[in-house]
Formats: sequence, C-alpha cells, structure tokens
Amino acid sequence: MKNLLYILLAMASLSCSKKNEEISPDSIYNVSSKWEKQDGKTITFSDMKGKVLVTAMIFTSCKTACPRLTAEMRTISQKVGKTNPEDIQYVLISIDPKNDTPQVMKAYLDTNKFDEKQWTFIRSNEDDTRELANVMAVKYKEISPIEFSHSNIISVYSKKGTLAYQKEGLDSGDDDLVKEIKKQIEL
Repeated sequence: MKNLLYILLAMASLSCSKKNEEISPDSIYNVSSKWEKQDGKTITFSDMKGKVLVTAMIFTSCKTACPRLTAEMRTISQKVGKTNPEDIQYVLISIDPKNDTPQVMKAYLDTNKFDEKQWTFIRSNEDDTRELANVMAVKYKEISPIEFSHSNIISVYSKKGTLAYQKEGLDSGDDDLVKEIKKQIEL
C-alpha cells in the first residue's frame, strides 16, 4: 500500500511538472501585464505557456506594412501546416490599443479567415504595449492619430517562452522561420 502511494505521488508530480517548471529570466512568460483578446477576455503570456508562440506587432488601420506582415504570417502558418492548437499560437499584438478594440480585432481575424483556436489578437494599455515592444525588440512610433512607423518583425518563442528566432523585414524569405517553428513544436 505504501509503495502504491509513492507511485501515485510520483505520477502526480510528473503530470504537474510542465506547469510548475521554473521560468527562464528571459522568458516572455515573465511579462506580467494583462492583455485583452478579440473576444474581450483577459489573458497573460503565461496563459500560453507550453505553446510555441509566433508573434507580430501590427495595427488594423495600417494600409502598408501590416497587411503584408499579416499575409506573411498566414503564409508561414500554411507552410507549418496543420498542428495541434495545444502546440502553437499565432499572436497579433496591437500597437494601437485606442482604436483596435476587441470588435475591431475580431473583425480583422474574421476578414483574414484566421482560426481563433490558433490565432489570437491582443491589446493592452500604452505602457504595457511599449514594455512588450521593448522586450520583443520592436520599435514603433505614432506619427499621426491613425498612423505608426514600426518594425516589421516576426518572432518565434519556444514552449518555455524564450526567443528562438526573429525575422525582420518583409518578403525576405521565411523558410528558416518555418523550419524553426517546426523544430520548436517537436521539442
């Protein structure tokens, strides 16, 4: 009976170990700010722990780079192919939280035909957005009430939340990024 108890305790500790793993100091899961999703629900980055995260910072009223960045994210997801939604999350992050309301973000996902099981669009307040941009090495600046100048960076984070790969620029090829995403899913 005593041995059975030890076995059950060992199994319980192993099954919980994924959630209780220590987070690396450079993990995106250490970003403690709260974010509002396209459905109005609140999320933190640690809520996505255990998934490969593929991120880009955009704003929905952008008419130049953001549609291209979004199209590139779609192409990347198509090249990665069908995966378990528990393994990967594509995350669009608004740099214009004043105008990118949950309704606007939801419409953007719908217009782009992004499956909400694997695609999330989030926003927060200006301070938290700026903090995250700094963590992600994304630069942006408001140049008018509806226009921003910003970096065009797609980042891949491991299941532990550490930066695994970054691609800067548009139309510069995505084969290495796709390869890295597939590698991270397998780890």
